[in-house]
Formats: sequence, structure tokens, C-alpha cells
Amino acid sequence: MRAIGGLWRWRHNPLRRTTDLVESWVALTALLLILIAAPLLGSLVGASTERALQRSVREQRESRHEVTATVVRKLTDSVLAADPETTARDPRSRVLADWTAPDGTSRHGPVIARVERPEPGDRFRIWTDGHGRAMTRPLDPATATTHAVLAGVGAALLTACLVEGARRLAVWRMVRRRHAALDRAWEQAGPDWGRTGAGS
Repeated sequence: MRAIGGLWRWRHNPLRRTTDLVESWVALTALLLILIAAPLLGSLVGASTERALQRSVREQRESRHEVTATVVRKLTDSVLAADPETTARDPRSRVLADWTAPDGTSRHGPVIARVERPEPGDRFRIWTDGHGRAMTRPLDPATATTHAVLAGVGAALLTACLVEGARRLAVWRMVRRRHAALDRAWEQAGPDWGRTGAGS
């Protein structure tokens, strides 16, 4: 609003400098970009990310299978692999387990069990690929949508920050030029300042 007011105020003002008008136009352009271009770019990025993530969700759900595994024994404590679909409060233990792959072959190996105190013989569900290799849970559609929304919001905010940064840089350069011009004018008028008949 200051940009629009500045343009109106300087429109017919005899004291208007070129830089005053340019500064107002720069501010108005930045305002329009922030209000229109930033949300538009954010929505485009969000929609594109949504399509890519939902495609990944479908591919993961087609290639991953949930099977039942049986605890053989608990393994010594170690760093657990991160699962994007779990929270820090979910009980997770690293165990040695047996399971049957979707293709019918028997599998045996270390996996992460969502069991607080696993005992031999306990059964739990794990995700595997078509050959029975343990995998993380497929991405959830709602989580994919959340990530897409965050990507869109982030793109919009980044665009707005870049536009505002460019505006501030342009204004800073104009102010520097204005001060340099004033310094040059003062250097020319300075030697005659205060002299009789010098127009002071």
C-alpha cells in the first residue's frame, strides 16, 4: 500500500526525483509479485510434488508386501533404521526373525520389530519387496500430501523472500547513487558556500 501511495503522491509533485518514482515502482512490482507470483509458484510446486509423491505411493504399494515374521531372538541394542512413518514414541526393537517371502521362499535375518519386549516366538508384521527383502513401510497418501503442501508453502515463502531481498537490494543501490550524486553536487557548491554574491 505504501508503494501505491508513493506513486500517487509523487505523480505530479514538482520535488519528485526520478529515483523516487523508480523506488515506488520497484516497491509496487515487488508487492504484486509477492501477492500473485509467490502463491502461484507455490501452488505449482505443491501440485507437481503431490503428483510425484502419489505416483511413488502407488509404486511402493505395488512392489511392497506385508508379511508376518516370527522373532527368533532379540539382537543387541544398536542404531535403529529410521522409518518415516513412525514416531520416536513407537516401540521398536532389532530382532532376528524368520518370515516367508511373497514368492514362497523362507527368509531369515535382522529386522526392526514394533514390539516393546520381543520374545522368541512373537509374531509381528513387516514389509518386504517381492523377493522377501525387508523394506520400510510404503509412504502413506496423507503423508505424501502433507509433504507436498509443505513443499508448496516453502516455495511460496522462498519466492517472497527472494523478491523482497531483490527489492531491498535495488532500493539500497538507488540510495547509494542518490547519496553519491548529492556528494558530487556538494563538492561543486562547497567552495562558494557562504561567500558574498555566491547565491548563499
